[in-house]
Amino acid sequence: MLCRKGGVALALSEDHKPELDRERERIHNGNGYIENGRVNGNLNLSRAIGDLMYKKNKELELKDQIITSYPEVMEVALEEEDEFMVLGCDGVWEIKSNQQVVDFVRQRIPIAKKEGKPLSWIAGEFLDTILSPDISSTEGLGCDNMTMVIV
Repeated sequence: MLCRKGGVALALSEDHKPELDRERERIHNGNGYIENGRVNGNLNLSRAIGDLMYKKNKELELKDQIITSYPEVMEVALEEEDEFMVLGCDGVWEIKSNQQVVDFVRQRIPIAKKEGKPLSWIAGEFLDTILSPDISSTEGLGCDNMTMVIV
């Protein structure tokens, strides 16, 4: 996600959910299935670096496996007024929208500069706000592995 001039969130990726036509087709072609919006009833995403149990079909190229780490690449020309970019794994974007992330980070950059704190401090503060305090009542939200980098 990119923060454009004035704090406008610009998405730089699309969530790779099993329901997307191209993702569903790859999953089915790899002999996988979608149940309750989850790949083989388990994962709610269709692209991941790990999850090797879904990448064992020796007859398929890596990009064609049930779950693939093959990237989709989007090119966006940077503009002089662009402020920052946020990279985050799926758990981040399940809790907050792109605009909510931009607003949170943008509000704290002056504080970080004033106090001599790195951007990683803002990322940590943000992640603390979306982690579930009680994993038994959140249906999994806020319980995922979460990584966030601010550039």
